[in-house]
Amino acid sequence: MPDPRLTGLGGGLFSGVLMLLFGWLDRLLFDASPTVYGVLFLPVCLLTALWVRRAEPLSAPVAAPIAFAVGLLALVDGGAGIEDRLTGLVTALATQVGWLYGGTLVAGLVVLVRRIGGAGRAERRPAGSRR
Repeated sequence: MPDPRLTGLGGGLFSGVLMLLFGWLDRLLFDASPTVYGVLFLPVCLLTALWVRRAEPLSAPVAAPIAFAVGLLALVDGGAGIEDRLTGLVTALATQVGWLYGGTLVAGLVVLVRRIGGAGRAERRPAGSRR
């Protein structure tokens, strides 16, 4: 399994681009199913939280809702105007808030577990050693 270490910006770009891609694929293959999109959002949050650097752990739960909204742009039914697309985006965010909170919770829990695990490792390390 790869072990990349993404910066906060890299984690946000990774999750945002992936969710936009999943949004377009969902629109093409599943006729813009919000359930499929929500299910795909959960592993993206998990991977982002696992792959973000230990120095920037809070960037994953912050990037998750932004990535969700970016990907929803591909799913919303909007007319020709920007107002219609914005209204569709706000409506989709309001109706799919369970997936949004769930993915953000997954990212937050992973970051919390990594933080607790890292604190335990730091205590066991000898004082003069570096890692």
